[in-house]
Amino acid sequence: MRFVVVGGGPAGIQAASAAARFGVEVVLVERDLVGGEAHLLDCIPSKTMIATGGALSDLQRMGGMGLADVGARLDLETLAARVTAIEARLEASTLELLGRQGVELVRGSGRMGGPHLVIAATDEGEREFEADAVLLSTGSRPRVPDWADPDGDRVLTTREAYPPKELPEHLAVIGSGVTGVEFVHMFGSLGSEITLVVSRQHVLPNKDAEVAAALEENFIRRGVHLLKGARAQGLSRTPDGVRVMCDDGRVVEASHALLAIGSVPNSEGLDLAAAGVAVDPGGYVPVNHHCQTNVPHIYAAGDLSGKLPLASVASMQGRKIAEHIAIGHSVAHRHLNYDRAPSAIFTEPEIADVGVAEAEAFSEGRKIRVTKVPFASTAKALINNDTRGFVKIISDPATGVVLGGSIVGESAAELISIIALAVTAELKVADIAESMLVHPALAEALAEAAE
Repeated sequence: MRFVVVGGGPAGIQAASAAARFGVEVVLVERDLVGGEAHLLDCIPSKTMIATGGALSDLQRMGGMGLADVGARLDLETLAARVTAIEARLEASTLELLGRQGVELVRGSGRMGGPHLVIAATDEGEREFEADAVLLSTGSRPRVPDWADPDGDRVLTTREAYPPKELPEHLAVIGSGVTGVEFVHMFGSLGSEITLVVSRQHVLPNKDAEVAAALEENFIRRGVHLLKGARAQGLSRTPDGVRVMCDDGRVVEASHALLAIGSVPNSEGLDLAAAGVAVDPGGYVPVNHHCQTNVPHIYAAGDLSGKLPLASVASMQGRKIAEHIAIGHSVAHRHLNYDRAPSAIFTEPEIADVGVAEAEAFSEGRKIRVTKVPFASTAKALINNDTRGFVKIISDPATGVVLGGSIVGESAAELISIIALAVTAELKVADIAESMLVHPALAEALAEAAE
């Protein structure tokens, strides 16, 4: 069996690697970075810079931990080199793994030539591959509205913002979703003045309102300017920077502007019509619970599939696809449940959630039990001199089964894994409450919330 993967992001890599372990002949077609542009040129650099900003914030808190004269300054050149080095190391390790597994890597752009034919356009010319199964995992790119013209200098998309050529003196962030608020934290912690253009009445419109309020409070305390109820509709260069025009007449003057208003799938150029693969009006490729398109032997995963745009979800899709191709239903197979996928926002404090959201449950008239415990009640938070945030667990009042949860605070992205495991395995709050956890630890707040 030959399995051809078009696109080497998290989904493509995991599918190729897992299929190779099953003994499948695998060809991976990738035109650029093995590891994925969205992953290596967006996710990893942003989290690297956020970690640097977090280190600076930690130093500021150390004055209350018995340390004096603690200080540091940002070295932008060193930070840029660190971002590039991490990207290179991750790609190199992935290439080494795929090479050891015998995956054939073809550098080029792939497209469909028919239901079972993949054509790769390389520097040496076109190569054709007959395929028994195909995975399309070409990812996405930042969405650019028709009123903006990114120049990579003063007007930036997310892919052009790191490593930055210079630290913006005043950055106007357009978009208050997950990506937008991460940029607010990232550049704000590094020393930039920030104005966040919020089209709704609060940030993170698709998240728990209490979580969003906690983040807004932190932003305001740190001097972020929140322009609420303002939808950007124009962006132009000025002699000294940029000007953002909003639909209500308000104007933001800044040194730089950053567009964080979503992404669009990379489906054009794949010639999906040649293979009979359906595409929705947004350019996404619809899939079923096995990630199959309307053509059963052709799969789609990652951002292209229109599911949750998370590297963790894409990676799991890739593994499930490889399993489905290689062994079908000969072993127990758990379908992906996107409603149970945890996600994190790497702001300060961190935010993470999984499963049923409190507001969503109430809007549906669903009976739930909500328990909330502040980190300030734990010894570990006091020791860390960081008592911000809380743990919230949502459960079924009749059965005690954990349905979801939210965490705001230090290490939220790590701690949410406990609730995610409970949601996936359909554990009860008693299973968390009766687990013997380390003391002192932030995880004790989870046990307390589960009681």
